[in-house]
Amino acid sequence: MSSAATDQTTLAVPAGRDLTLDLARVSCVLLVVFVHILFTGVGRLPDGSLLIERTVEAQPWFTAASWIANIMPLFFVVGGYASRAGWRSAVTRGDSVDDFVRVRLLRLARPALPVLLFFSVALGVTRLLGVDPALVDVVAIGVGSPLWFLAAYMIVQALAPAMMRLHERFGPRVLLGLLVIALVVDAVRFTVIGGLLGIPPVAGTGYGIGQELFGIPNIIAVWLFAQQIGFFLFDGWFAARRGWQLLLLVAAGYGGLWGLVSLGGYSWNMLANQWPPTTPMILLAVIQAAALTLLHTPLTHLMTSRIAQGVVLVVGSRLMTIYLWHLPVIMLLTGVQLLLPLPLPAPGSAAWWWTRPVFLLVVLAVVWALSLWLVRFERIPAQGAPRVEARSATVTAVLLFVVPIIAITAYGLDFPLAAIAVVCTTAAVVLVDSRRAPTL
Repeated sequence: MSSAATDQTTLAVPAGRDLTLDLARVSCVLLVVFVHILFTGVGRLPDGSLLIERTVEAQPWFTAASWIANIMPLFFVVGGYASRAGWRSAVTRGDSVDDFVRVRLLRLARPALPVLLFFSVALGVTRLLGVDPALVDVVAIGVGSPLWFLAAYMIVQALAPAMMRLHERFGPRVLLGLLVIALVVDAVRFTVIGGLLGIPPVAGTGYGIGQELFGIPNIIAVWLFAQQIGFFLFDGWFAARRGWQLLLLVAAGYGGLWGLVSLGGYSWNMLANQWPPTTPMILLAVIQAAALTLLHTPLTHLMTSRIAQGVVLVVGSRLMTIYLWHLPVIMLLTGVQLLLPLPLPAPGSAAWWWTRPVFLLVVLAVVWALSLWLVRFERIPAQGAPRVEARSATVTAVLLFVVPIIAITAYGLDFPLAAIAVVCTTAAVVLVDSRRAPTL
């Protein structure tokens, strides 16, 4: 084969880009989609009434599996790595902190706008049609549950330049400070607040009933810790460790996690520790960063394949669309099964389990079809010099975006909050996306 032909069949990969991190990010999103499919158990009882349950959560092995399958800390670790690389490039180009934050806000807010608008319209229609509010709440809270990630990720990305300066100056002491803050927030939430409200700890499941709002400050402490681990990953700290040291770090992390859950009253289910985030997520971030480093060599070999590169780069270009739209698609496809009616295996039955991989492929196919139009929201238009350079404009835009989403996650998705989120997200995009044509 000629050199020209070889060039035409080689995918363009940016120099210095570590595709194993793109693979990790894509794999994590696909795992989230599959886990949500396993959570969605919908069927009919013998009397014909609707059954909605979280099927996989009832399995005896689920709690143990959550210690491995909850990969959300890894998102923030990889995000920290990407932020450190992106900030260095931004500094080289002469970009300001505001420029850095604006781009990250647009990458999250633009893809979020269509799904928030969809939720507003759908919930408004159910109100007009008089659909049972209890059923609407069950579905709405489920499909709105992944939105927490948008607010948490935006917060840590907005603080990334400042946290990188702290990282360069104080190194591991920043991690220690964030760990102490997370423990204090948990202590206040689980003991002080629990005592004031008269809420006793629940053996085996942790505290937290009625106390979620008091854990919201840990959105900052816990996920900033995970992002800082990403900075260490970028600096090569994990890569400098030998294999046995990384294995020891993973083992020590899980040992510490077991002790923390046993003595601290945290839930044994790691998904229950995800929102509001608790200290166990900090230990998972360290464990997952070490595990990713251990797997770096085989993953690097895998990513030399053109097929693997193509899948990762193409899926990666639609990652936010897949993340934001997979649950609405799951619910819509389930509704189609109920209305037509199509075969609907009983949740938890052998047929139900065997058909879940097939259902995953159907969901991904539908989301892919949607992405052919929605992908435009993941592309950030080239910007000229911004009209407004005030730091206050950037801060206002970030707050407009994250506050309604935190409210949705804390109180549940409903029509008023969805509508408010649409208005605020639109305002945030307009505020940071104001551009003027470059002049000669």
